[in-house]
Amino acid sequence: MAEVTFKNENITSGPIVKTILSLAVPVVLGMFMEIALSVTDFYWVGKLGATSQDAITTSMVIMWAAYSLIILITVGVTALVARYVGAGDFDQTRFYISQGFQLAFLLGLAFSVVGFFLSPFLLRFMNPGDATFSLALPYLRVFLLSAVLYTITDTAYAVFRASGDTRTPTKIGILMVLINMVLDPFLIFGLGPFPKLGVPGAAIASSISVFIAMLIVLYRLYRGKLGYSIEPIFRFQPYLPGMLKIMKIGLPIAIQQFVFQIVYWFLIKIVHVYGETAGAAMGIGNRMESLSYLTCHGFAMAASTMVGQNLGAGNPDRASRCAWGATGLAIGFTCIIAFFFMTIPEIIAGIFTGDDKVRAIAADYLFILGLSQFTMAVEIVIEGAFSGAGNTVPPMAVLLPGAVLRIPLAYYLCFNLDWGVNGVWWTLTITTTIKALVLAFWFHLGHWKHKQV
Repeated sequence: MAEVTFKNENITSGPIVKTILSLAVPVVLGMFMEIALSVTDFYWVGKLGATSQDAITTSMVIMWAAYSLIILITVGVTALVARYVGAGDFDQTRFYISQGFQLAFLLGLAFSVVGFFLSPFLLRFMNPGDATFSLALPYLRVFLLSAVLYTITDTAYAVFRASGDTRTPTKIGILMVLINMVLDPFLIFGLGPFPKLGVPGAAIASSISVFIAMLIVLYRLYRGKLGYSIEPIFRFQPYLPGMLKIMKIGLPIAIQQFVFQIVYWFLIKIVHVYGETAGAAMGIGNRMESLSYLTCHGFAMAASTMVGQNLGAGNPDRASRCAWGATGLAIGFTCIIAFFFMTIPEIIAGIFTGDDKVRAIAADYLFILGLSQFTMAVEIVIEGAFSGAGNTVPPMAVLLPGAVLRIPLAYYLCFNLDWGVNGVWWTLTITTTIKALVLAFWFHLGHWKHKQV
């Protein structure tokens, strides 16, 4: 089998931990910049009050649902590109890159059209107050109108990462976040010649930033920065069986992630029973938890790339060691985050709000979620390893019912046991732990090593 080397990073041989870090660290840095983007939006909007923060939180769960459907493309593209790069079959690699981009354009366009008209109904479903609804609707619509920018950009990132280059998406992502950080206060508050747009200004700033990132990553792709030529991809016509193969791999994970986000819609309905302060607190907790959540996704992407390429190169045992190695490193990081969540939650929450009620609720959220940070690492990284193998049914079989279980459990803890809004936070911790243990055992069985794509 061909040995794959990209910019001196050997994925199919050599020291595993070093290779995991060389792939994961750039992704993690990029994820931190994505956190910075989200936190920056929430910080500046927080200057407008708790209702504005609740508007972003309410919109965010719908945006996450849209992101989960982008996985329909990126997981399949990652698995197929990594597998064929590992096997040294660059004709098939180029073919699936082409089909992935065409699929990204079509799906992004569908998001924009359908999402724009459904936005009011989706927001009303989560029982926001009238003030929150009036701020959330234009914010969400701006995001959905730019959905095609996100689908194309994320697909390009997936191609780079599956090929072993995690640095290029990171550099572009950092630039994107810096642009957004500069634009946010100008568009939200109307500084200088810019109009005062309030909450929607944050969405417009993000859309402009993503548009610039898309242009740069496509230019880098066209200039052959993958280590192999992709120019022939422009000769491929849309081919339905190729697109269906991409979607077949990504569909189980996309369904699981989509349902996961729909469940959050029900959870935020419960949170809104306790008022807009609880919704604002949930937004603070979500953004701080994203420190570990997105970092774990960085290690998951490294695991996905290494598992896919090693299986393509005929090294299933090494693929397994790579997956468990990435999981161990992610656990180490999340334990550090958990320490701060459980020791200084009030201080962390106080960074984002001066409202004592919001701070108290957010502090409880951070403490309770701190208990399950390391199991979240297991869940996310092992899911990424399964995806790299193209074996995406096991994660769906475990994570889908685990997500759905959150709805009745949250209702029971909040209302039957009278735990209040903390019942929602305990629901997240309990279900995350159960899902991680089951998924890790299933991966340990090793059936994924024989998966054909």
